[in-house]
Amino acid sequence: MTESEGHLRPSAATPEPPPLKQFLKQLQPTPEAIVLLLAVLVGTGAGAGVVLFRALIQWTHDLMFGEVSSFLSIWGHWTIALIPLLGGVIVGLMRWRMQDFGPGLTTLVEVVQESRELLLINPVTKMVAASISLGSGASLGPEGPSVEIGAYFSLLLGQVLQVSQERRRLLLSAGAAAGLAAGFNAPIAGVFFALEVVMGTTFAASAASVVLLAAVVAAWIARIGMGAQPAFTLPAYEVRSVLELPLYVGLGLLASLLSLIHIRALRLSQRCFQGQIAGLEWIGQIPQPFHPVIGGAVLGLVALKLPQILGVGYETVESMLQDVQFPLPLVVALLVMKLIMTAISFGSGFVGGVFAPALFLGASLGSVYGKVLAIGLPMLHDYMASPPAYAMVGMAAFLAASVRAPLTAILLLFELTNDYRIVLPLMAAVGLSIWTAEYLEPKVVIDNAAQNEPVEAVLHPDVSRLTVADVMHPAPLQLRSDFTLAIAAQQFVQYRCHSALVIDAENQLVGIFTLNDITRIVTRSKSAEDRIMLLQQPIADLCTTKMVYAYPDESLTEATDRMTTRGLHQLPVVDRDHPQQAIGLLTQADIDLAASLAQTRQVLEQYGPPQPEALALLN
Repeated sequence: MTESEGHLRPSAATPEPPPLKQFLKQLQPTPEAIVLLLAVLVGTGAGAGVVLFRALIQWTHDLMFGEVSSFLSIWGHWTIALIPLLGGVIVGLMRWRMQDFGPGLTTLVEVVQESRELLLINPVTKMVAASISLGSGASLGPEGPSVEIGAYFSLLLGQVLQVSQERRRLLLSAGAAAGLAAGFNAPIAGVFFALEVVMGTTFAASAASVVLLAAVVAAWIARIGMGAQPAFTLPAYEVRSVLELPLYVGLGLLASLLSLIHIRALRLSQRCFQGQIAGLEWIGQIPQPFHPVIGGAVLGLVALKLPQILGVGYETVESMLQDVQFPLPLVVALLVMKLIMTAISFGSGFVGGVFAPALFLGASLGSVYGKVLAIGLPMLHDYMASPPAYAMVGMAAFLAASVRAPLTAILLLFELTNDYRIVLPLMAAVGLSIWTAEYLEPKVVIDNAAQNEPVEAVLHPDVSRLTVADVMHPAPLQLRSDFTLAIAAQQFVQYRCHSALVIDAENQLVGIFTLNDITRIVTRSKSAEDRIMLLQQPIADLCTTKMVYAYPDESLTEATDRMTTRGLHQLPVVDRDHPQQAIGLLTQADIDLAASLAQTRQVLEQYGPPQPEALALLN
């Protein structure tokens, strides 16, 4: 075979599995044991990665605001403005040499869905860039990169072991949970973040166990490396009156509105630095490596008057929560300038997350809210908690509306306070905050890696024009309702199907039956006699009869949303006028194939059909 032929036709030889996968195969563990072992590996790797990341941030901070700042201070106090500028220069040089630090969490989910490969260097460069950004004063947070460190490690582990796409997504969720659990020392919040943000509504109990184990292991590793103390030391919460609850509802409404302003400021900053705003096109013409330098210069100038806006800002947040008496004008100034400086840091190309700024902004808003209420409603002084209580609730409400993860926000603050009495005000404020944010702006994706990815590098297949009839199985396996479980199992084996429609003697749809149903039914039998009785039972008594349908003339997007919302993997396709008449079966595999074909079709439309010479090689 010539070299050119070798490129046209893949080799018939089966590639050797990785050594780790060979070792696991020799041990012959059960699939459940393998998944739990992977969860432990993900938790360990994510926890160790976050410990290393936090150590790099601290080392960079000590270097920049210690040795470097002391060296420059001989010229005056104003030289503190040079520290963020120096950080911007270093990050700009890294962007000039590397162009891209890798995708963010939102894009990592797409990487799994499209079965793309990751580069091993991505998590390392992002960790270094984020530590330099945060250590030199960028107004961002470490939790976003911590989540991405866990997600990267889990996906790289999946690549090494060559696991399936479904298991890669499970590992991604476990890695994200482990990263957040280690970053905040809050494993419960990490688990719910993964289930809410990464997995959505499609998680199952088995998936939750993997995410739980990874989060616990990562938090354990983080506590060994960084100590067992929580992110904040909070005061005891005091409930003075149930009449105070409506005041927290008002705080939730304000938090949702400010979070939308915050999100739009982040987007506006990105567009400004990309030259997409009228009158600011000249900024887009500046080479991208100079953008962090501009952002660092602005940060430094503002820090001359308000140094509290530099860096993660946890010290300032904890001071607000400890009821350190900040004047009201200072807290308002911190609220406004932190929002603006976070947007500039985000848009200019510094690397970091939005969790910590959201907590800072939420605490500032709550503190302002509590101080204004104390001034404006002095008659309620005996019925109101102190401003730190409103600062705590404001943190949760603002975070929930910003990242669209209400349970994560509630549980995070509950873990940080270890006080059940705060849960009721938290739920009230977070509930209204997330409802208002979803009503005003249903979908928000924040990812500061997206601006650095070439537009041509990621193709998003358009399947919205497809209908269910274009994708479904028109002739799925059909089983008579009077078939026994044993006969149904033989039919599945013979026709190699995952799902089958159950029909009665008049060809009317009765239900749906899957291989998972057979496995669940057989494994729950306690003895051989029970198993024999189950095998003789008709499948009409065992199949799923409460079904959700799809219709051949509806769009594929509508059917997919219905499947995702209910956590289903297949839908029977029926006629609208005759819902008991089965037409076909729509499965997740059909949808994935349609997306892949649409992407291939998009490539052909973009780059043109094959040339006649290339077609001749196929004949």
